[in-house]
Amino acid sequence: MARNQFGGFGGGPNIQQLMRQAQKMQEQMQQAQEALDEQVYEASAGGGMVNCKVSGKREVLELTIKPEAVDPDDVEMLQDMILAAVNEALRAGEKNREDTMAKLAPAGMGGMF
Repeated sequence: MARNQFGGFGGGPNIQQLMRQAQKMQEQMQQAQEALDEQVYEASAGGGMVNCKVSGKREVLELTIKPEAVDPDDVEMLQDMILAAVNEALRAGEKNREDTMAKLAPAGMGGMF
């Protein structure tokens, strides 16, 4: 069997080259994960009455409620605004994570992260 231009048999690059590429991609993905974990995402609801900040690790960091949003006769509205703000901040973080990781993944593997 004839050797190819990469020093191995067959038609593709040698295993060492593939391993180096895989290791480099793994390092890039790890760095991206760490950077994403450090980011902060913010969202508000009720026209800014409720504001939420979450980390890239999906932890609520801060929740602020303007005093005028507190109506003892309508606690359900306040609860809805809190849920909306928290969920929107989490969605923003998750979308950024997916977009960032998809850019690093080889073609066809973007949906795995």
